[in-house]
Amino acid sequence: MCGISGYFSRGGSIASVSLETANRRQGHRGPDGSGVWRSADKRVGLGHVRLSIIDLATGAQPMTSEDGCRHIVVNGEFYDYERIQRELTGRGHQLATKSDSEIALHLYEESGTDCLQDLRGEFAFAIWDEVQQRLFAARDRFGIKPLFYTVQDGTLYFASEIKALQAMGVRLTWDEEAIGQSLYSYVGPERTYFNGVKQLPPGCCLVATCKELRIEPYWDLDYPEAGAETNFSEAEWIERVRQSVSEAVRLRMRADVPVGCLLSGGLDSSAALGLARQHSSGPLKAFTIAFDVKELDESDRAERTAAAVGADFHRIAVSNREFAEVFADAVWHTEGFHYNNHGAARYLLSRAVRDAGLKVVLAGEGGDELTAGYVFCERAMGVGGDAPPPHWPQAVLDLLAARKTGQAGDDTVLSELVTRAQALGFPESTFGHMTGRVAIGHGLVRPEFARRWCGPDAALTFFDQFDVAGKINGRQPVHQALYLWLKTGFANYILGGERLDMANAIEQRLPFLDHHLFALMRDVPVGLLRRDGREKWILREAMKPFVTEEIYTAKKQPFVAPGSTLRDGSEMLDLAQDLLRSDAAAAVPFINQVAVLGMLEKLPALDPRQRMMLDSTILMMMSAVVLHQRYGL
Repeated sequence: MCGISGYFSRGGSIASVSLETANRRQGHRGPDGSGVWRSADKRVGLGHVRLSIIDLATGAQPMTSEDGCRHIVVNGEFYDYERIQRELTGRGHQLATKSDSEIALHLYEESGTDCLQDLRGEFAFAIWDEVQQRLFAARDRFGIKPLFYTVQDGTLYFASEIKALQAMGVRLTWDEEAIGQSLYSYVGPERTYFNGVKQLPPGCCLVATCKELRIEPYWDLDYPEAGAETNFSEAEWIERVRQSVSEAVRLRMRADVPVGCLLSGGLDSSAALGLARQHSSGPLKAFTIAFDVKELDESDRAERTAAAVGADFHRIAVSNREFAEVFADAVWHTEGFHYNNHGAARYLLSRAVRDAGLKVVLAGEGGDELTAGYVFCERAMGVGGDAPPPHWPQAVLDLLAARKTGQAGDDTVLSELVTRAQALGFPESTFGHMTGRVAIGHGLVRPEFARRWCGPDAALTFFDQFDVAGKINGRQPVHQALYLWLKTGFANYILGGERLDMANAIEQRLPFLDHHLFALMRDVPVGLLRRDGREKWILREAMKPFVTEEIYTAKKQPFVAPGSTLRDGSEMLDLAQDLLRSDAAAAVPFINQVAVLGMLEKLPALDPRQRMMLDSTILMMMSAVVLHQRYGL
């Protein structure tokens, strides 16, 4: 995987954009090579930094078509590319490299924007078509690979990371509306926290000419309507899932460098390792984070899993001190807010993988999305009833002096959220995590900011940004919940961790986010997702031959780092004090520094449960200060 950047002036030529500077700014994504291409009229430029994994000798970019009229930069991987190479050669194409990236250029030559239907993998790319005078860009179906863009002064800029946009001259300011939305739920798939800077949504392409810029979907989740029937038996479903997951892993083992595995100790990553061993000619390296809190540490179980398949096990022990050391760098790389130190842990993990000499690892992310493995999915399936969430934040409300903001109170916002959720068929408790954000957020932002951006309208945009009638209504409640999650928190927060891997030049491949596998899994009867109190039942049965009995029978444990600010005198709490008492914190336009400092002073008197409720909000505020400093906002 690599880093891409570029610009397209819809006016005259521009000579001031430095693609070289953009390449250096995101050079961590591609330490193995750097290249640029500019059009003769200086209206278009493409930049690329390379992490060489396929075709180490001749895969440099930007690449140019046979006739010299089209130019491409690619970040990511196209799987099953060798079959497509053979087909292209059979149709008369002259391939200049053995790289998987080149197939997109030739497929575009043949079928234009429809080339996306033949591409399988995790990718973001851009093509400049001199014949059509058109820039064409696309992002993979789930949003595994990032692609940011903005238009300023008549020029379209795009890049793999926002910091590269800034390096090309893009001016950055806070997007206060997006900040307001994030206090209630999650921002939409096209939003960032920077004004005017957008993400190309997953499963979408961008087409830009001198006259227009349009975003078009080419793929969507498309869950079946409730009541849809299938013609497969239980045994047939299990076998189909087994074969599809195995194929997804096999395709992702193809590389010209060694491939390792990230191992959390759960079903998904353990299954990926077990299948990877089936498709590997030699032993694999497996890497596991070890937390210093026993209840959250799965490293012993991961070590037993690695031993069972003969993998070389690497345990990376991390603590509050290591989190504090890398927190600011981790935030800078993700370009967003952190709510738990699993982000810092992932940064430390990818650094250890790099230091072990690897560039590529398989991981289990996406398994919970395929099989409804989250707690909120259980509630949507009617498991556990519909009681109010156990972390109702009244205790926190009572601690915050600035509870009301001069407009509709917190209870009104919560009521409208619940009303909208129930109209979609969600159990009320599905959105329990939102109640905590609403209550805490109102007390820690500036009153004028809350009046403008934190009312009921901001909360309800969580729902209003979607095609509710076409994509959500009429589906099973669990599919409704998964649709919203995949479009928001998953795409913008969980998958945002890609930049923590690429901070250390590590490509993470995700077999459970193969779109062929997803097309199969979305049709699996809901009754096969959970059975006899066991979550992810069908995946457990399908993967049983490739995991240990311990993994097969274990309950899911979320990948969550220990609370960062729960212990007095801890390094993370010291860092929180330093950041939130700084002049930079006072300059962040939405932080109510007086209220935040009041909260910090009350921390020692709180019980562990109350402190845990505040931990994610403190990390969010710390993240905002880091971004404000690092990006000069």
